[in-house]
Amino acid sequence: MPCCKQTALHPLWRLLSPLRGRGVEARSESLPGEQMLRLTVTETTVMEAESGVWNWRSLTYLALWYFFSFCTLFLNKYILSLLEGEPSILGAVQMLSTTAIGLLKVFIPCCLYQHKSRTEYPPNFILIMLFVGLMRFTTVVLGLVSLKNVAVSFAETVKSSAPIFTVIMSRLILGENTGLWVNLSLFPVMAGLALCTATEISFNMLGFSAALSTNIVDCLQNVFSKKLLCGEKYKFSPAELQFYTSAAAVIMLIPAWSFLLDFPVIGKSGRIFIFDRDVVLLLLFDGCLFHLQSVTAYALMGRISPVTFSVASTVKHALSVWMSILVFSNQIHFLSAVGTFLVFIGVFLYNKARQYQRATFRAMAAKQDRKPLLQDMSARAPASHAGPGIRHQNAA
Repeated sequence: MPCCKQTALHPLWRLLSPLRGRGVEARSESLPGEQMLRLTVTETTVMEAESGVWNWRSLTYLALWYFFSFCTLFLNKYILSLLEGEPSILGAVQMLSTTAIGLLKVFIPCCLYQHKSRTEYPPNFILIMLFVGLMRFTTVVLGLVSLKNVAVSFAETVKSSAPIFTVIMSRLILGENTGLWVNLSLFPVMAGLALCTATEISFNMLGFSAALSTNIVDCLQNVFSKKLLCGEKYKFSPAELQFYTSAAAVIMLIPAWSFLLDFPVIGKSGRIFIFDRDVVLLLLFDGCLFHLQSVTAYALMGRISPVTFSVASTVKHALSVWMSILVFSNQIHFLSAVGTFLVFIGVFLYNKARQYQRATFRAMAAKQDRKPLLQDMSARAPASHAGPGIRHQNAA
């Protein structure tokens, strides 16, 4: 029986399997006056506001995510200069800090979500969280490997391919069909970021492989997290998902840190680094910023589609190039200006393509809703025409 095979599937495989269902337009639970695009399936509901990211709540999450990301980026650069280029300590402090703060926020109400006490968890909850934690663990470890072997600009250039990977994985896992025009609008965005970061390319096969793998796993993690954030039966809040996945990642990272971390910390100059109070406070503050960056990213991810989130992330990377120019007085390159222009042109085209796709989606949904009514009316019409004849025969 096909239905029996479907119910016998492993819960983790069901979570990864493509979704099938029909799209309808519904009201938002968080904002009563806001229309949502809802894809109803057996286990999961994938939602995006009808206006996409262009509503006050999503824009607030986007602005906060950008702000905390930029603060974390610049503080990371400053701390790495103090640690003489040793990123392992920084990554360890960030993961431990975000897990500890996340533990507190799971039990304390936060403005980013409505706090609800959870009475039940999905089947194989630990296995699912370990799977997402494994992806976070992989991105952290591979990110450190790429950071040690290639320049940051080269890693950012590799990340420019994130939207196309997100489209593929969103199609396979969520069943989201982005459409031809949306897919074409992604190419200016990706090409623009590649130009922004192509001024200091330094190729290394190990670093390239690590950066590309980090990019693919990160796209998979975003799509998978979207499915957990917008579940119909077991819906996780951004703070919950951030904490559970961080805790699972830390459990896996502890053995890896025994190989990645060097004690005492020795910088590139060969001298042993001494942690004073100022450095410790900077590391803790950086951990708090990293936590806020992660939570706002999950909050935004719950409001928009994975592809839109990937485009927003690409814009963030392009803006970070110009922020570094303003803050650190880096040299301005012509390619950076052209790349930034291409990114914003791509975002404009993506927004127009998304609006066209939503209009097409609503028309198809309305057409599907009218079909049963037309079939019912056509079924009643012959009966009404046959009525007088039937009554005449009965009278005879």
